Amino acid sequence: MTDTPPAATPKAETRAEQIARVHYTEDGRRRWPFEGVATLLDAPLDEAAAKDPASSSLDIALLGVPFDLGVTNRAGARLGPRAVRAIERIGPHEPVLDLVPLALARVADIGDIPLPSRYSLERCHEAIEAFIGRLARAGIRPLVVGGDHSITGPILKALGRGRPLGLIQIDAHADTAGPYEGTGGHHGAPFREAALAGVLDPKRTIQIGIRGGVTWLWEYSRESGMTIVPMHEVETLGIAGVIARARAVIGDGPCYLSFDIDALDPAFAPGTGTPEVGGFTTREAIALLRGLAGLDIVAGDVVEVAPQYDPTTVTAQAAAQILFQILCLMVRAPSFRPRT
Repeated sequence: MTDTPPAATPKAETRAEQIARVHYTEDGRRRWPFEGVATLLDAPLDEAAAKDPASSSLDIALLGVPFDLGVTNRAGARLGPRAVRAIERIGPHEPVLDLVPLALARVADIGDIPLPSRYSLERCHEAIEAFIGRLARAGIRPLVVGGDHSITGPILKALGRGRPLGLIQIDAHADTAGPYEGTGGHHGAPFREAALAGVLDPKRTIQIGIRGGVTWLWEYSRESGMTIVPMHEVETLGIAGVIARARAVIGDGPCYLSFDIDALDPAFAPGTGTPEVGGFTTREAIALLRGLAGLDIVAGDVVEVAPQYDPTTVTAQAAAQILFQILCLMVRAPSFRPRT
């Protein structure tokens, strides 16, 4: 009987090897950032996963929702996904969290959710909910670019049916208003609608950066038990204090992260439909997101980018970087298990 030598343990990739695998082609050529088909975060394009999620091996799907029938002010967020796809050179390495997310998970841009009507908000919301539901049943976690904030309502309905989700909402507006001009599905109401539908847990919901003069529209947030951190309290608490409060509210359960680009001050994000002065700087927002690493963030979105008000592309630049930060948080989520 001969002794069989033990199998060699596979050598773990170094961080440099991970970056090279994401950044270079198989023949060793560095990809030009401006070549080929534009995709979210320069991820591979996988339109087949959108058609048949059950047959896909993806862990996380990046996708667009070109929709703005829910806006109450300036339209244009339907062009948000296209604008964010056009941004080059985001990642691949997150230096503070020390992550290369595209090397740690199977991630692809699967295109835009096909919507059935240019005129019916309700039919489009039904299509969004159905599409996200198919991804969820296939075990694929969605990271979405809008579109106006009304799209988050049907996304939460698709993801929170079995167990209501917690929510980290970074936004200038609470978005818990009641019906407006005959519809409850507008972009100022998705979180009230989700809580009433039983798919969002108000006690595990924190709304950060809220400001402006329409404080009477925050009533449902307070009455339902949501935690509001208005912008003037952010100034008092500091970013570290806000992070601590968010972690306490969310706990260890699954949560959704929704980032409305109007959370940023218009000096940093003019390209949005309902700008509110006095908001976050881009640097503060990124620091806040980094501080949420380790929470069980299972899905998320970046919404309300309206590129026609964004002549220098600074808003789309910020949105793409924030999308990358949320992707890192999803990869770091305790419940995330990449497919082998």
